[in-house]
Amino acid sequence: MAIDLHFTKGQGTGNDFVLFADPEGAISLSPEQIASLCDRNFGIGANGLIRAVKSANLPEGAASLAEDDAAEWFMDYHNADGSPAEMCGNGIRVFVKYLLENGLAELEQGDTFVVGTRAGVIDVQRNLTGFQADLGRWRLDGGEPLVRAKNLQVARPGLGVNVGNPHVVVALADEEELESADLTFIPQLDPQPPEGANVEFVVPLEPLVRNGVGHIRMRVHERGSGETLSCGTGAAAAALAIRYWAGAGAPNQWRVEVPGGAVGVRMYATEDGEHVALSGPAELVFEGDVTLV
Repeated sequence: MAIDLHFTKGQGTGNDFVLFADPEGAISLSPEQIASLCDRNFGIGANGLIRAVKSANLPEGAASLAEDDAAEWFMDYHNADGSPAEMCGNGIRVFVKYLLENGLAELEQGDTFVVGTRAGVIDVQRNLTGFQADLGRWRLDGGEPLVRAKNLQVARPGLGVNVGNPHVVVALADEEELESADLTFIPQLDPQPPEGANVEFVVPLEPLVRNGVGHIRMRVHERGSGETLSCGTGAAAAALAIRYWAGAGAPNQWRVEVPGGAVGVRMYATEDGEHVALSGPAELVFEGDVTLV
């Protein structure tokens, strides 16, 4: 049966998404249909698809409501290949922007909006750059998997960092090496994480710290989407990894440059452990209608 879909295209630092509202959870898209929408040659083109659905109308939403009954909306996110993902740091800012612009939610300056995700409930606030999302507690996944990427001469050790979804961060020697990596090929991890991982390649900028803020540059290969212009959770993971390697005295505020722009990362203590927050812009680009068969 054909599905008529009204969609919006949005982006955050070049990380782009197809969004649509399905409050009642009545629309079920197959992985093949999602992949066709995200195809840049034959579809709309995007790094992923976001369905806005009421948490009460989605099985995964029950956990969000149990965690916080204010999590009315659930961000049902899928990668460009149709596979579901736990979270998307750029996507959640675009998701909140979409809800606000379409009159589905309200968020006053200084207030917090809560969103259900497969990685748990995420708090979002407005800020000067657009929106800030509290990604919650992070953790080191441990180990130093060897990472091989096309055009990098030798395998490099990576650091596993989890910010609601899995990442492996690799430090490179300089920007020339960063530019030389061919991320149209999937980086190979040894050992390979069971669920896969996003892989970030990072270089510190000179000077690393300016006015108490750390500065790094990053490229990323996202699990299920390939190389993207930005990855929000990846930027957070990269900043956490560089701070970890830098040791005592490293700052808790970071500016992460990505091919699509720049985002801010902040680490801060809470009662349940250290949290990491991501801030950056969100823009709705255009909307339209499509029929899926």
